[in-house]
Amino acid sequence: MRISKNKVAIIGCGLVGSSTAFSLVTQGICDEILLIDINKEKAYGEVLDLQNSIEYLNRNVKLKTGEYQDCSDVDIVVITAGAPPAKGETRLDSLEQSLRICKSIVEPIMASGFDGIFLVISNPVDIIAHYVYTLSGLPKNQVIGTGTAIDSARLKNFIADLVNVDPRSVYGYSLGEHGDSQMVPWSTVTISGKLFSDIIKDNRQLVGEVDLDNLVYKTAQEGWEIYKRKGTTYYGIASACAGIIRTILNDENKIIPISTLLEGEYEESGIFAGVPTVLNRTGAYDILELHMTTAEQERFKNSAAFIRNYIQKTAAMDI
Repeated sequence: MRISKNKVAIIGCGLVGSSTAFSLVTQGICDEILLIDINKEKAYGEVLDLQNSIEYLNRNVKLKTGEYQDCSDVDIVVITAGAPPAKGETRLDSLEQSLRICKSIVEPIMASGFDGIFLVISNPVDIIAHYVYTLSGLPKNQVIGTGTAIDSARLKNFIADLVNVDPRSVYGYSLGEHGDSQMVPWSTVTISGKLFSDIIKDNRQLVGEVDLDNLVYKTAQEGWEIYKRKGTTYYGIASACAGIIRTILNDENKIIPISTLLEGEYEESGIFAGVPTVLNRTGAYDILELHMTTAEQERFKNSAAFIRNYIQKTAAMDI
């Protein structure tokens, strides 16, 4: 008799990788976690520290360090390793170095016989996810990026603060690039079924004049606001990553705005972009196509063009 295990490997034990591991352990999302880092002592230290928390949690999650060749039986490989932007740079400025790191990770993992799901956190996530898809040769449903999952959470927080509701009662997405060109299809945003535009009209005394463009700007810049104050972001993206992993391993068919390959959806093809996607045990099972206005579709097209430009630059690089 064979009892299957839910096993996750996290590549990179920096603040994002270790915070993701902590989220998985404290929520009891999987059975086993494999931590892999070029700094083996750092990875082992994280394992020891996380093991010391098990006594006070709801379940025993097995933790160990490993190598890329140990990923043959892993369900999900989370790639957090990359070259972070220096002060004053964007997520795109360190692209070539991040691609080299990515290649050094994906090739030996695929050589191990891995046939699970790659979940990319490393930035610029849409371009890196596309590169992992190209390198791995896996079906498109098995390679995804965190995309605009964290951006959408930030957007919902801003809207919730504006109208004084729980952000989990806000239904809306930031789409496109996980970066400055992302957009929000405001015509589809609701609060428990009521259009956000109608809530604004009906509650002028509460919300005043709402600058939608500024809300999009604040959403796109939130990561940098955190970066300026504490050096990097990790709690939010780690929680988003844990939520994606839980949805996949539990076969939930939950819709999360992740970065996935578009093949005609939203009138775009050949790029990874953040769109609402049905996630289950197969990975990216299906894409939810929102009916956007002509102006919104144009904004999404502009964001997609920005991503495509960098994907084309990637193809021309000697990596």
